[in-house]
Amino acid sequence: MSTTIEPRPATPPPGPPRGMTAARGLVVGVLTAGVALGVAHLVAALVNPAADPVLAVGSVAVDMVPQAVKAFAIRTFGANDKIALLAGVYTVLALSAVPLGAAALRRRRYGLAGLAAFAAAGVAAVLSRPTATPLDVLPVLVGTGVGTAVMLVLVRAAGSMVVSGSGRPRLLNRRQFLATAAGAALTAGATATIGQAVGRRSAVGARSRAAVRLPSPAQPAPPLPGGVSAGVDGVSPFHTPNRDFYRVDTALTVPQVDLETWRLTVDGSVDRPRTWTFDDLVARGLVERDITLNCVSNEVGGPYVGTARWTGIPLAPLLREAGIRAGQNQLVSRSVEGMTIGTPLEAILDGRDALLAVAMNGEPLPLEHGFPVRMLVPGLYGYVGACKWLTSMKVTTFDAFDPYWVQRGWAADAPVKTASRIDTPKPFAQRRAGPVMVAGVAWAQRRGITAVEVQIDDGPWRQARLADGPSPDLWRQWTYRWDATPGSHTLRVRATDATGATQTDERAAPFPDGATGWHSTTVAIT
Repeated sequence: MSTTIEPRPATPPPGPPRGMTAARGLVVGVLTAGVALGVAHLVAALVNPAADPVLAVGSVAVDMVPQAVKAFAIRTFGANDKIALLAGVYTVLALSAVPLGAAALRRRRYGLAGLAAFAAAGVAAVLSRPTATPLDVLPVLVGTGVGTAVMLVLVRAAGSMVVSGSGRPRLLNRRQFLATAAGAALTAGATATIGQAVGRRSAVGARSRAAVRLPSPAQPAPPLPGGVSAGVDGVSPFHTPNRDFYRVDTALTVPQVDLETWRLTVDGSVDRPRTWTFDDLVARGLVERDITLNCVSNEVGGPYVGTARWTGIPLAPLLREAGIRAGQNQLVSRSVEGMTIGTPLEAILDGRDALLAVAMNGEPLPLEHGFPVRMLVPGLYGYVGACKWLTSMKVTTFDAFDPYWVQRGWAADAPVKTASRIDTPKPFAQRRAGPVMVAGVAWAQRRGITAVEVQIDDGPWRQARLADGPSPDLWRQWTYRWDATPGSHTLRVRATDATGATQTDERAAPFPDGATGWHSTTVAIT
């Protein structure tokens, strides 16, 4: 009787350590995403900078995030909110790329399917923008194609890292993988860098602005009284320099407008629609006005308010020439990147200095402030009356159309509320006992400021001294001489407008029609 001995199955060679597999997945995923995004950025710089998929995804995020999140971003990051948003988008993409790389190492088709899903999301984001064209999907498609090739090369290089019986990768193949990864990293960096350079060189907006030569205004701004400045260090200057003027908008990249092709269309419920070139508008004659502008996102005591000397074309005559039909009550302005702003027609036609502004503080509008033309309606928060990068105006009704911010719950009509701010001393400042100058600004556009009062701790309200206010559309500086005593003190301010109404102490957030409450600050006196 014989016994048959079955052969033992061959023991498979040990696989690579789990940590090494995870590291390869991270490298494959992140470099694939980096190359794809770098190539897409370069192609977008050549085709249309707004077609960059990261910008498109960021714009979708801006549109979709809850109002509370937007308010938090503006409050926390201020003028850097767009940088913070884009950093967040890149972080999410990088984190998502890691499992993508791991999936590609397990099965190539898994990685390719994941990359295709990312591409579909990018195409959807690009096409969701109001001004998108079919050509705008080209950066996503080209970036995805190159990214696919890079993924396959990296996966193949990673697969060649066959381990020996000891479980260690072969040195030669490890070097090959690292060399391949380094090449992919250089490709990602190079395409992104070249894209940035191409974008700067193709910045038609900067070239157009540099070529603008505006005539002197037919109606210069009246001279300012000598007493508009309170003469106290630390108070905001009466005219805010362009570099310091606040910027709050949803444009993740500043639109680059070519004056050769730019047009402004006036249509809707009018008898005589018309399209204007920049030269057509300027030829109508320019006026110059000092106007204070503020954003509805401004918290109590916040920085989103400023005064500039604006030069532009009166808006009311231009609309009347178009022949506004009976029953219309809203003007919908649209910017080159698709933002819509709804303005009550009554506010434009009631005699205030509503302008199509083309210059700011003596120079053509800066790109970030709306070059070549922005609308400006005194007495309204910016989201209602200050459309930047203007390209069309449509006469309609509030019942017929809800503009961008109204769709998101903000009030359709938003006149500026009476407000005041302490500029000096700063919060938690330390001063010596004795005379301390408390000073700041107050504003109530269209009504004007007639009084400002200061309260120390819970004491009586005391009258501050007002600097000159040449127009109800301008803020006023104010000062109060305080005989400070040692200790910690809380200072408060409130203003009264020309209607006799004193700003309320009831604290309200900016949403949906502007913040209210008294600004306060705490200082230490030694």
